[in-house]
Amino acid sequence: MRAFPDVNLRALRYFEALGTELNYRRAAEKLFITQPALSAAIQNLERVIGDRLFDRNTRSVTLTATGREWLPHVRRALTEVDSALEAVAMLVDYAHVRLGYLIGTGADLLFQLLDGVESAFPDITIETLEYDFSDPTAGLASGATDIALLRPPVDVPDMEMAIVAEESWVACLPRAHRLAGRSELRIEELLDEPIVVAPKSAGRWREYWYAADARGGVPPQIAAEAATYESEATLVARGVGISFTTSSMVRLYDRPGIQFVPITNRPISYTAVAWRPDRLTTPSRRLVEHMISGSPRPKPRH
Repeated sequence: MRAFPDVNLRALRYFEALGTELNYRRAAEKLFITQPALSAAIQNLERVIGDRLFDRNTRSVTLTATGREWLPHVRRALTEVDSALEAVAMLVDYAHVRLGYLIGTGADLLFQLLDGVESAFPDITIETLEYDFSDPTAGLASGATDIALLRPPVDVPDMEMAIVAEESWVACLPRAHRLAGRSELRIEELLDEPIVVAPKSAGRWREYWYAADARGGVPPQIAAEAATYESEATLVARGVGISFTTSSMVRLYDRPGIQFVPITNRPISYTAVAWRPDRLTTPSRRLVEHMISGSPRPKPRH
């Protein structure tokens, strides 16, 4: 029987990442390791198999003939391994589900969606994790959560979701603001105002909530960043700037020093139960179905 090199799964994943990126820095970031660690692992792999996989110099990294021929085989092998791991997860029916929710959405809606879950699924343990505006995907993008209660739009590849609530836009203004006494406003009246926005890590969600689509390419006058409704409301009350938020915040975060005024010409803001189908275990899928069925306003999946 032919003897094969003793290559571990981690080394194959390192080779696949570098073979795809052809850049040590990007590959190391993708793998969450340092560049020296990746370089050492690749050199060890080359020693084990007895041939070079990459040609590298100070400016570029390229696959050798052996590397080019072997890479498709490694990719197929890793796909099969991942499928096998997913299959065993389904077979043992992992009973721990991580449910992330964006701050503010969990105040009452989350409890409504989870109503009766203990009696319906006594074998499932649900870990709820609150996320602030620095990650509006509520852990779904990073894989830290299996299911998320969030407000789209968010940057999550291959995400599916079901709309469970609808809200309208409101302006959060300092109580002494010249427009605070109005009964309603149009978005155009607010675009020149200094605004409190989410952190840059929020990406498209941040742009959505400073109404980038209504600004005609003109950047907003950013007064400050806030990662929570609490800090956002405090900054507005101090007169640092205004902010845009949803109608539910009128009830949950009203306080002295701020005034909420409806904005009449903005699209509906949705709250959704979201998940990534390829990462959904059997218990997670059962919980998603339960949450959607308990929604006060269930909508078709997108």
